Amino acid sequence: MGYQENRTVLPGERIPYSAIPDRPKLSLPDGARLVVWFIMNVEEWNPRETLPRTVLSPPAGGSPIPDIPNWAWHEYGNRVGFWRMLEVLDHFRIRAVLAINGSAIRTYQPIARAALERSWEFIGHGFGQKNQQAVLDERANIIQATEAIRDFTGRAPRGWLGPGLTETWDTPDILAEQGYDYLCDWVLDDQPVVLQTRSRPLVSIPYTQENNDVAMIAVQHHSAREYRDRAIDQFDQLYADAKDSARVMALVGHPYLMGVPHRLRYFREALEHITSHPGVVFWTGEQIRDWFLDSQAKIQVAAGR
Repeated sequence: MGYQENRTVLPGERIPYSAIPDRPKLSLPDGARLVVWFIMNVEEWNPRETLPRTVLSPPAGGSPIPDIPNWAWHEYGNRVGFWRMLEVLDHFRIRAVLAINGSAIRTYQPIARAALERSWEFIGHGFGQKNQQAVLDERANIIQATEAIRDFTGRAPRGWLGPGLTETWDTPDILAEQGYDYLCDWVLDDQPVVLQTRSRPLVSIPYTQENNDVAMIAVQHHSAREYRDRAIDQFDQLYADAKDSARVMALVGHPYLMGVPHRLRYFREALEHITSHPGVVFWTGEQIRDWFLDSQAKIQVAAGR
């Protein structure tokens, strides 16, 4: 689809409405029915700016700088929490996806190295943890984040997750022009769908806002049990839905939330439930994207198109 330059493209133009029962059947290899992908979000928070989230309100209100208590709250996740979560993922032999700020690769290099050693997929997540609508030059920010991942891993990222799922009207177009193949910000489906841009299509892969520890714990202020319970409930329903056509489930974790001592068991218990079921595969985003497009091509051939 070729959009005119300098025209606002509305969401429904990029991803036209599609009712899931009306689509051709999606089949996974070896009789599997459900894909689960786990996305670990690793961020760098700038202490010179208002922090993205807080656990404690300042006594006098406002947004003090430096905000040491809340900066340290997040920093704990990268110093300690990540490594707890990594041990759980290793136990279940799950190859995860690392959504990482480009600046965090250098600041928290041991984390990036651990992910690289395990062949995790790295996806772009902004250069710093900042609303994409607030960065001075979005294109430069995306290029900077892309180059940071390419320089460290030896290959350009294929997937993108906006910090806080934020985008501008132009984000998908810029991502397509910079060589990205898929993005995760459009949380509107249980199957991958095609997203149109000015140059070439991207694939929108199911991510999650509600099955996300930030939403549950930092925003909605649930106890950690909610993470396990909601993950299990989400999985059970999608597993049932997938009896006729494959589904994709995302599970999201942030080290400063699920990696703290009193929450880790609920992360582990959620994965215990999911991995105990047959017909479930843990894939990365690029695996999901490539399978989906291959499936679409086979469907078109079978339909004689």
